[in-house]
Amino acid sequence: MNMEMFGRISDAFGPSGFEEEVVRTIAGYCKPYRVENDAMNNLYVTLPDVAADKPVIQLDAHTDECGFMVQSVMDNGVLSIIMLGGFMLTSLPAHSVIIRTRDGRRVRGIIMAKPVHFMTQQERNAQNLQIETMYVDVGATSREEVETVYGVHVGDPIMPEVSFSYDVEHDVCFGKAFDNRAGCACIVETLGKLYPVRRELPVQVVGAFAAQEEVGMRGATVTAQVVKPDLAIVFEGSPSDDFFFSATQAQGRMKQGVQIRRLDNSYVSNPAFIEFARSLAEELGIPYQEAVRRGGSTNAGKISLTHRAVPVLVLGVPSRYVHSHYNFCAGADMDAATELAAQVIRRLDAGAIRHICRQDILEGEV
Repeated sequence: MNMEMFGRISDAFGPSGFEEEVVRTIAGYCKPYRVENDAMNNLYVTLPDVAADKPVIQLDAHTDECGFMVQSVMDNGVLSIIMLGGFMLTSLPAHSVIIRTRDGRRVRGIIMAKPVHFMTQQERNAQNLQIETMYVDVGATSREEVETVYGVHVGDPIMPEVSFSYDVEHDVCFGKAFDNRAGCACIVETLGKLYPVRRELPVQVVGAFAAQEEVGMRGATVTAQVVKPDLAIVFEGSPSDDFFFSATQAQGRMKQGVQIRRLDNSYVSNPAFIEFARSLAEELGIPYQEAVRRGGSTNAGKISLTHRAVPVLVLGVPSRYVHSHYNFCAGADMDAATELAAQVIRRLDAGAIRHICRQDILEGEV
C-alpha cells in the first residue's frame, strides 16, 4: 500500500455532503484513467481502452467521514452542533475539531467538556450524553465574534482534527476516517494493479467513490444507477472486534487479513461470489477472515438492489475505533484486500460470472 497516498486521503476534509477535498485528492492519484464526477460529489474512475461489450464490475468505497455541522451560534460564542453520521457520544468531549468556513478558512475548536470541578456527583456518573447539550468552543466570547472575526456560520461543516502517521516498524496506520478512506485507498491500489493488464481482463472495471454513506448510503444509490454493474466489490473500513471477543470468536482482527463479510443489516451476501473469493484466497495464500455481522451496513445494501440485482463481495479492512476521532489499521490487511480483489477480477471468466449471477440456477435438479 502506498502510505503517502493513504495518508493524504485520510487527512482530507470530508464530512458527509462536503467530500470535495477527498474527491480532488483521489482524482490526483487516478490521472492515467478516465475520471468523472457528479453533482453529489461521487467520483467515477474507469480503466481506459477496454472493450465496451464486457461485463462491468464496480469497485465501491465511500469518501465521507463522520463529522458535524454548525446548527446554531449561541449568544456566548459557542457552537451548537448536529452530527453527520453516527459518533459514539462518550468519545467526543474534550477532543479538537476543524470547522471549514464558507470562505474556505479552517478554524480549530474544542468539543466542550465541563470541568470536573463544576460537576455534580450525578453529572460525574452520567453516561447519557446528548448531542443537543454538546457545544464546540472556538475561543470566542460572543456570537458576533464567532461570525465576524472567525467567519463561522450556521451550516459550516466540521471534522475531527487528526493527522495521519504510519509506524513502518510495526506496520500500523494511525489517523482518522479509516471508515472508509481505507477502502478508498484500496480502490486506487487495486486499479493500479489492474491497469497494466486492463485489456486482457474479462470485465470493465469502474471505481465508484460514493458520497454520503454515513447518512444513509445515498451516494451508492446514485453510483449504482450510473455504472449499472453486473458485479461489484465493496471495500470497507470494518470495525475491528479483536479487543471485544476472544481470538476464536473475533471476526475482524487487525493483522489477520482481509475480512470477507457474509451478512450485515444491509444485505445477505451472494454465496457463489463469496465462495469464489474464499477459494481463491485459500489457493493463493491470501490471509482472510469471515464475518457475519449482527449490525452495521455498507453500500452493498444499495448496490445489490440495482436493476436485476447485483452480486456484491464485501472486503473489509479491520480498523480499530471507527466512528471516533482516532483509528488504527494494518498495512498488511489493506494489501490482502487489494490483492484478493485484483485476483478475483483477473480470475473471472464467462462461466464464473454466469454462476455468480445465478444464470445457471434453473439448470440443476431439485
